[in-house]
Amino acid sequence: MKSFNRIFAAVILVIILLFVLCNYCMRQVSDDSGRQYRVEANRIANEIGENGIDSIDLSEYSTITAIVPLDGSDEKAFFETESDYVIREISGELYRIEYNAKQNIINRNTILMINIFLGVISLLVIGFMLFIRYRILKPFNTLREVPYELSKGNLTVPIKENKNKFFGRFVWGIDLLREKLEQSKKHELELQKEKKTLLLSLSHDIKTPLSAIKLYSKALSKNLYPDKNKQLEIAESINNKADEIESFVSEIIKASNEDFLYLEVNMDEFYLSQAVREISEYYKEKLYLIGIDFIIGEYSDCILKGDLNRLVEVIQNITENAVKYGDGHIISLEFSEEEDCKLITVKNGGCTLPETELPHIFDSFWRGSNAGSCEGSGLGLYICRQLMHKMDGEIFAEIRNGSMLVTVVLHKC
Repeated sequence: MKSFNRIFAAVILVIILLFVLCNYCMRQVSDDSGRQYRVEANRIANEIGENGIDSIDLSEYSTITAIVPLDGSDEKAFFETESDYVIREISGELYRIEYNAKQNIINRNTILMINIFLGVISLLVIGFMLFIRYRILKPFNTLREVPYELSKGNLTVPIKENKNKFFGRFVWGIDLLREKLEQSKKHELELQKEKKTLLLSLSHDIKTPLSAIKLYSKALSKNLYPDKNKQLEIAESINNKADEIESFVSEIIKASNEDFLYLEVNMDEFYLSQAVREISEYYKEKLYLIGIDFIIGEYSDCILKGDLNRLVEVIQNITENAVKYGDGHIISLEFSEEEDCKLITVKNGGCTLPETELPHIFDSFWRGSNAGSCEGSGLGLYICRQLMHKMDGEIFAEIRNGSMLVTVVLHKC
């Protein structure tokens, strides 16, 4: 803002200097034109003195309109005339040299018009700069600290509502981002608290069977149970306690893996054609540029239950995998129906994933043996499954005739 204020002051100074310079130059020109009749009057006086009044040709002079000598008949009429004039004494006689001052009036009007024009332009420039200052820079200046505060983790920084047509939506978006970050942080803290409580609880529960196993092991090592049947009974008890510990460990692993992503779904109703149109617009040109045919099969439009944006995200994830791990020739979008459900299938050829690995493709952080050097985190299809479950839908995959088919299932309204 300070830099803009300096620029604004410089612009005002330039405008003032421009006014002064233009007026000075115009005054100089005006003064020069105002003195022209004097110069011409002096020339006429010299010529009359040398050659007489008959030698004067008034067409050669731009300001002189008439030359009247005083012949002594009517001296009063000589000095009373409506024209502007100067009196010159030439060879002992008086001459009235009349001139036209209209040129000076034109110059004054021109100066006035130019000043008005410069004033209007100056007001427009100043108004435009004030508009930029108060409608663009000032609202933006109030937000300059917000990203910095968000980066420090201060998610409670207040953001004033702004109805400015340039920054209103921007401010709304920043505030929405802040709220989302705050919700995510709160959810993460709650999740960590729940996991910590669960881990502490399970750790405490593990101690009971573990102490029993230690007790039984010590008794067996000291041969406190010579009876074979009793030894078998103790061994079975140790095995049961080990199974119990294993179940606790499984719960700990499950608690560590589940819900590590916070995925929000807004359930609503939408037409199938809306999702197909968004997918088509996104991939038609993109796949064409990399030489892959993108085929959309025939379908009957219907209303589906779910989140349109999330469904598009799911199909995009599946399609990106098809691009990454397919043969690079054809990717197709196929549709079918089963009872009250709509099935959308993304199909690509050249599947190199072993069928034995198919059950694991929706696990988190799992990557198939066909991944090779392809970059990835192993989360794409896991996220797809989580989103489909949140939309009361399903997702499954199958390998058929060397092609990978990933199908999402949504309920129809």
